[in-house]
Amino acid sequence: MRFADEMEKEANRLTILGYNVKLPIKNGRDKYTDFELEVIHRKKIATSDAILVMNIDGYIGESTRKEIEFAEYAGKVIFYKEEQSNEC
Repeated sequence: MRFADEMEKEANRLTILGYNVKLPIKNGRDKYTDFELEVIHRKKIATSDAILVMNIDGYIGESTRKEIEFAEYAGKVIFYKEEQSNEC
């Protein structure tokens, strides 16, 4: 998760606003296979009303693209938040 800190900050903001937020697993590759992570993330998407894609510096990774496709297939609402990172 390239922008885990930004995702966590946004999740906290949405939680304060009253939303139930499910984040992807941070450092999941240390604990799970790629297949297991995909299953976990798809189950989270399947049980959600919507997904929020953090598009930081115009970057959306391949895993995120697959999750977007799954969310579209599952009829989920997809929100995009575009930001610039604080990194130089």
